[in-house]
Formats: sequence, structure tokens, C-alpha cells
Amino acid sequence: MWIYIIGAIVFVIVISLRQINAYQRGVMFTMGRFTGIKKAGWRIVFPVFQQMTKVDMRTKAVDVPDQKAITKDNISVGVNAVIYYKVVDADKAVLEVENFYYATSQLAQTTMRNVVGEVELDDLLSQREKISEKIKLIVDKATDPWGIRVENVELKDVSLPENMERTIAKQAEAEREKRAVIIKAEGEVQAASNMAAAAKTLAGSVGALHLRTLQSLNDLSSDQSNTVVFALPIEILRAFEGFAGKMKKDIGE
Repeated sequence: MWIYIIGAIVFVIVISLRQINAYQRGVMFTMGRFTGIKKAGWRIVFPVFQQMTKVDMRTKAVDVPDQKAITKDNISVGVNAVIYYKVVDADKAVLEVENFYYATSQLAQTTMRNVVGEVELDDLLSQREKISEKIKLIVDKATDPWGIRVENVELKDVSLPENMERTIAKQAEAEREKRAVIIKAEGEVQAASNMAAAAKTLAGSVGALHLRTLQSLNDLSSDQSNTVVFALPIEILRAFEGFAGKMKKDIGE
């Protein structure tokens, strides 16, 4: 008789054993009432009278599906993201919300659409980190009563309509052409300034222009071209002009 009783007790204990892993917490209910949190190890949960819900305490990565949103400047975009969060209070995650995994995902989707609707397209494309941080703060504050801490939110991709992609590509090309024109103009201004300085130096030195002419002739001698355009310095032309005037004067006398 005692053997059967002991065997029955052992059987009840065996079927009542529940294992909690190191990354889990067990939320215990006795006759429907919350009675505590169980940590890692083997725990006895008596059937019918008790119930235990295991909660994973590890960081979870939830992929927020592609959401259609309209920016502040009325441009339709598709945005998706990934949210990293973890449960910090297992009892709140079970008692305060029905399905914290689903609720957090839905909250992240709604918040992402709302935040995207508050910014213009240029800001959405250039300030992803700032927008991600704003989404993180909003979701973290909303999930705090559920015992959940949001660790990070990352915008993965922002998809644009095909016509808007072409418009942005044209805008980028026009911006590059604008920079090229500015750089070329700045180079011409600098070259003109250097040429003016060189001309001033040559004009202020006696014989410098003649030496520069001889140097030009030396450079032309190594050229394979059959045509040579030779420019006389203005000083030589003035010398010829003075000589011709003197000759006319002597003939007149």
C-alpha cells in the first residue's frame, strides 16, 4: 500500500517539475493569483492549482515590416526598420499586456509612420540616426509600463517612387555640375591673379621681357610644328617707331 502511495507522490512530483533556463524567468500563478518570479533551475508547479509562464529575458530583434507613409512635404515613401528590445520585468510583461511581442511590433510600426510624417524627405534621407533615436524614445516610453526596455531602433531602408528617384538623381547631377563650375571659376580667378602678378614683375624689371621672349623662342625650337607665330615685345616696336621718326626728321632736314 505504501509503495503505491510513495509511487503516486513521486509521479506527481515528476510531472510537476518545470525547468527554467538561465535566460528565462518564470511568472508563477497559484489559483489564478500572481505569487512570484522563479529564477533558473527546476521548479515544482502543481497541476490544476498552479501555473507558470516562462518569459525570455534575452534581447530580441523584431523586424518592423515595410510601412507606407507620407512625409511632411507630401511624398509617399516605404520605410522598414528593426527594433531591439528586452524584457526587464517579467511580471509586468505578463500582467500588463496580453502579448508583449506583438504589441511592441505594432507600436513600433505606428510610431514609425507618425515620425516619418513629421519630417521632410531630405531630412528622412540625411538624418536617419536622429529619426531612429526619436522612434526609440517614443516606443521605450510607451513600453515602460509593460516592463520592456527598447535598446535600439535602426531604419533599414527608405524606398521612393521611381519618378522621385529620377528627380533626386537629376538634382544630384545638377549639384555636381554646379560645384564643377564654381571650382573652374575659382581656378580661372587664381590663374588671372598669378598672370597679373607675373606681368607686373616683368614690367618692373629692365630686360626681363626680352629674356622671356628668348626663352619662348628656345621652347619653339623644340616644337615639330611648321607654323610659328612670333610676337615682338612692345619695347622693340617702340624702338623701331622712334628710329623711323628720326629717319624722317633727318630726311626732312
